[in-house]
Amino acid sequence: MKIIAVGKNYAKHAKEMNSDIPSEPVIFLKPETALLKNNNPLYYPDFTKLLHYETELIFRICKIGKNINKKFAHRYYDKIGIGIDFTARDIQNSQKQKGLPWELAKAFDNSAAISEFVDISEYKNINNINFSLDINKKTVQTGNSNDMIFKIDEIISFVSKYFTLKIGDIIFTGTPEGVGELKIGDKLSAKIEEKELLTCEIK
Repeated sequence: MKIIAVGKNYAKHAKEMNSDIPSEPVIFLKPETALLKNNNPLYYPDFTKLLHYETELIFRICKIGKNINKKFAHRYYDKIGIGIDFTARDIQNSQKQKGLPWELAKAFDNSAAISEFVDISEYKNINNINFSLDINKKTVQTGNSNDMIFKIDEIISFVSKYFTLKIGDIIFTGTPEGVGELKIGDKLSAKIEEKELLTCEIK
């Protein structure tokens, strides 16, 4: 399986990162070793001094697909969850300045925390889903899927031009504004529509 992630998919987040609004999805990948499941803790990596959180809605691919038309994209995912894209921001900034890829900052072990998945039928409209992140019981990020620059069907159609989607692949759809620094001892709680689906402690 592979983890496909979308960068700069919320206008206010792009602005807070001093980035332009993209004209097409910004895509990067994480390997399977990036997965952090079962509410396991994240051990603060020794190669970064500036670890950030980015909370995102995630979708699970349920059908093999290539060159998928947008109007058929809804057939290729069946479950939704919430994830945290952990980012070594100091490394990412350094890589950007040098014009180099982001993988060292984004794709390291356990950098993709994911919740259990729930059936999308539980939600009336996947393009109007609220989600949030609390750290130490204080809300630090809130978002709604309606604010995505590129909605999930657009993402699937775009990505499938380049990569064959396979059953079990996971798509991280981007983070809203409010990203910030993590410290050892922080306790994270990520929710969809007020239902806690993911917890993680930084150790």
